Parts: sequence; structure tokens; C-alpha cells
Amino acid sequence: MSTAVSFIGTGNMGAALIKGLCSLASVSLLGFDVDRGKLDDLRGAYPSFAPCDTLREAVSRADYVMLCVKPQMMRSVLHEAKETLTKDTCLVSIAAGISIAQLKEWSGGVCPVARVMPNTPALVGEGVSALFLDDQTLTPAHKEMIRRIFETVGSVHILAETYADAFTAVAGSGPAYVFYFMEAIIEAAVTTGLARPLAAQIVGKLFKGSVQLALESGTHISQLREMVTSPAGTTAEALNHMDRMAVKAALIDAVAAAKERSIELGA
Repeated sequence: MSTAVSFIGTGNMGAALIKGLCSLASVSLLGFDVDRGKLDDLRGAYPSFAPCDTLREAVSRADYVMLCVKPQMMRSVLHEAKETLTKDTCLVSIAAGISIAQLKEWSGGVCPVARVMPNTPALVGEGVSALFLDDQTLTPAHKEMIRRIFETVGSVHILAETYADAFTAVAGSGPAYVFYFMEAIIEAAVTTGLARPLAAQIVGKLFKGSVQLALESGTHISQLREMVTSPAGTTAEALNHMDRMAVKAALIDAVAAAKERSIELGA
């Protein structure tokens, strides 16, 4: 029997999950978005995806409802969906900062609720997602299905909800930090004389190769850094400058600020 998974909101993350779930033959896909063009585009790309005309239609036809909307919209979305939910529906939210308790309260407490924090590399099947499955009304079947859904777009970690804000600050926001550093190094390459298209290509390969080395070598990240840092060399000079400018401390403070913002979103 097919499991119906419905998406409320089909932006980047919703679309990535729909793409990933097309690989599961036992799943039927449907969804609703206020932007009808997004639904039509998804139907064109994935013929098995069925657009819905209303939010309530998308909820009423689903076994699992994927809430892929901004945190500020969650209360109103659940208010509209509440009358359509049943005990057989499972809600799965990817909104930053919105707790399981809030999701239960806003949805009337009639159905199980899970919270997930994915990240944008899911768009290329390389995401990392945290599953927060603390709701005691979730069954083993619910937990297994949610794990399967997010494994279609990358790796998953099952964590207690107390770690949600920290994971959001590190992995949810993390791709932006990486792109920020890539952008900075590209600008540095252009400043030192390389053409911008070449600089972008070089930096892209630099990050890809470095990450692959870190993941596959089995060597501690500090040792990998030391391998590149010859005494009195160019790398040592660059790293010393970063330390003088407190780059590492600034990054730690930035992640801490992101965590605090995640907490504020749920307040």
C-alpha cells in the first residue's frame, strides 16, 4: 500500500525532498503552495507529483504532512490545517526554532509530530539532517518512515530536541558559512590577479577536495592543517594573520549568535 506524503510549501527544501522521494516506489507525492507556478513546475519535472488546490486538500489526503514553511508562517498554517488533521496524520516540520510542544499546541494535539532540521546540500543529495523524534505518540513505523524520507537527500542523525538549536546553528546555517568563506577566497584570488571564472573554479575544487580528504583520510583535522603548514612558509603566515584577526573566535561567536536566534524564533 502506498504511503501518501504531502508537502505544505514547495520551495528549495520541499522540492529537494520531492526529488529524493521519487526514488521510493511505495510513496505517492502531493503538495500545496501559494505559488501555483512552483506546483506546476514540480508536476512537469516529476509526473508522479500531484498538485493540490488548497492546503486542506493536501492535508486531508496525506499520511505524512511535510511542513516546509517559514517559522513565522507556521502558526497560521497549522490553524488552517487543524480541522483536517486526524490521529492517523503525522506532521513533520522543518521550520527552525519551532518546538515540538508548539507544533502540538498549534495543531490541536490530535496527531503525532516530528521536527527535522535539514540543510541545503540536500538539493544535490548531500544534505545532513537532524531528526527530533521526542513526541511519545510517534510509533516505530513513523520514525522509520521519517528516517527513510530524509535519507533520500543525505545522511541523518537522530537527536534529542534539546540539541535542536545547536544543530540548526551549526548544520542548518552552516552551508552559508562555507559559501561565505568560498566567496571571500574567490575575492582574494581576484585581488591577487586571477581571473574571476578561474578563481571560482579553483576555489570550488579546493573546498571539494579538502572536504573529501577530511572525510576519507581518517586523519584528525588539526593534523591535516599541519600537513599544509611548513615552518616559516606561506601557509603559516596566512594562518598567523587569521589568528591575529581572531577569525576562529569570530566564527565561534557567529555560530553562538545563530543558536540564540534559533531560540528567539521559538519564543
